[in-house]
Amino acid sequence: MNNAVIDNSSRWSRSASEHDPAHRMNPAGENDLANFRQKINQLRSRLNSALLGKPAVVEYVLASLLAQGHVLLEDKPGLGKTTLAIALSQSIGSRFRRVQCTPDLLPSDLTGFNIYNQKTQEFEFQKGPVFTEVLLADEINRATPRTQSALLEAMAEKQVTIDGLTYQLPATFFVIATQNPHEQHGTYPLPEAQLDRFAMKLSIGYPQEDDEARMLAAAVKSSPEQGKSVRTTADESCLTPAELLHLQQLTAAIHVQPNVQNYLVQVARASRSHPRIALGLSPRALLIWQRLGQAWAWLQGRDFVTPSDLQEVAYPVLAVRLVIDEDSTEKMITELISSVPVP
Repeated sequence: MNNAVIDNSSRWSRSASEHDPAHRMNPAGENDLANFRQKINQLRSRLNSALLGKPAVVEYVLASLLAQGHVLLEDKPGLGKTTLAIALSQSIGSRFRRVQCTPDLLPSDLTGFNIYNQKTQEFEFQKGPVFTEVLLADEINRATPRTQSALLEAMAEKQVTIDGLTYQLPATFFVIATQNPHEQHGTYPLPEAQLDRFAMKLSIGYPQEDDEARMLAAAVKSSPEQGKSVRTTADESCLTPAELLHLQQLTAAIHVQPNVQNYLVQVARASRSHPRIALGLSPRALLIWQRLGQAWAWLQGRDFVTPSDLQEVAYPVLAVRLVIDEDSTEKMITELISSVPVP
């Protein structure tokens, strides 16, 4: 989404770093940032090795991870969605759980339940798969609305409530949900309230011809045991969960100028008054969009956000929450972004 982008990086840099003492980094801080950027580069390389030929998808997933958002992958089966989720969890040294959503999946199958222990004569809580750092909810639109709603609290608040008791989830809790857009029989479309919980919607798509050839060649060279998912050790991980949390906190502190924030507000107001958009952007959507802009700026090596950062992430952010005809989504988003002057 680079339509009508004005490159004012030097002006944004002066306003964000020279006039604000908070953006003058000391040498120790610069060394820490250099170390983190090296780790992110390693993570980027590892994910690109797992998902061949899809660097744009990997970059968007990294941005969502740093922005503490969740990702909805809408695509055909067999394109590497599970591979990407497993590679991510292993690379950040996190626990990974996968849930295959079906119509008979109960909310307690996700969150957990209390079971009576006859020895202690007390109820004990058995944690469900949602108690993990990286959760893959496969074919989420095949689960019933009741089960889908069980994820709402977990995704928004990073906690679940069972029988009146609240249980905290890991601070770096990250959801990758998938759905197949071409099989609608026996599915339950996600309501707008749940779609708004996702940071962005992505489509992986088929790989290029040479990437498929590389994939086949790599499969021949590896043994069946190597092809299976094997958890990496802490030493092999690019990041630890504690480092990831610190990175997310650094990302949240990336500077955003008031006129850039006003640009977001004007796009939101334009979406709400557009005659062909049934449901415009919510305030929560703006918060998510700003966080993703901060994450994108950090991935580009900057400590300030420009309008081009927001436009780079605009399509996956808006595609998941604007209620419009699916066939005209890209055209409508381009029209919406172009209708608001760039500050």
